[in-house]
Amino acid sequence: MATFATSDQLLVIIDPSARQTDGESVRIAKDVLSAGATTKVCLPDGPEEFARALGRRGSRRPVVVGDDRALVRAVTLLHRRRELAGCALSVVPVGGTALAESLGVPAGAVAAARAVLDGAERHLDLLVDESDGVVLGALGIPPAPLREVPSVPVGVPEGRPWLRTRYRSLVRTLAPRPARLTAVPAPGPCRLRVEIDGETLVDLDQPVEAVSVKPGAGGVAQVDVRPLSLGAEATALQAFGRTVTVAGGDFRYRADAAVSGPVRRRTWTVREAAWALTLPVP
Repeated sequence: MATFATSDQLLVIIDPSARQTDGESVRIAKDVLSAGATTKVCLPDGPEEFARALGRRGSRRPVVVGDDRALVRAVTLLHRRRELAGCALSVVPVGGTALAESLGVPAGAVAAARAVLDGAERHLDLLVDESDGVVLGALGIPPAPLREVPSVPVGVPEGRPWLRTRYRSLVRTLAPRPARLTAVPAPGPCRLRVEIDGETLVDLDQPVEAVSVKPGAGGVAQVDVRPLSLGAEATALQAFGRTVTVAGGDFRYRADAAVSGPVRRRTWTVREAAWALTLPVP
């Protein structure tokens, strides 16, 4: 892994959702980064300004301050511009950060900002589909559907559930649109054909409860299929390959932080060491 000097020039792109979700963590990240390197801070108001700021980075190393969606957005933009291989990304997670943390980014603004300054560039595999969509972590079929549930602000004490219940009821009454989306259990099984490097792993005659695909090691994807249990417990299937094709009736899938589809067929190909992320030095 290539290490960085704290004297590098940084382009700090602060996603709007991060400023709305946790302004204090954003402030801390800015302070730590500015103290350790020459920084230019961008405050885009939306996806278009986000893309414009990233495209005008010049020789500066981009640092995304935001949630998992912001990280995926940055990787997608660079991939579609064919600039991903030559640009090491850094991220300070603020908001939904399960993906970033699964990739090795530290939790917490201070630790993540220090990793940006003192960390090393690590090359990671990427899943790319035929429409130029990317998957950094994993994808799942079927996805967990989304149900709207009002969120409770920090000021409502965790130890007083009766107050939280009253607050939720009040929000449902007054707010035309609830404030947060929460995953609930997925619907029943689906019939899919899953092919790995042209070989059929499971066909349409075998209903499946779930399919997951994620970049493995050495330029291959790990595919796990859980068939529907019929009487006796069905055996889970696992395979590895460079190309994964899923086909069948209209299906949706969750890739990293977003749900896509419906599609009837989708192929993902592993791009080995396709992108670089700054991570703490072991």
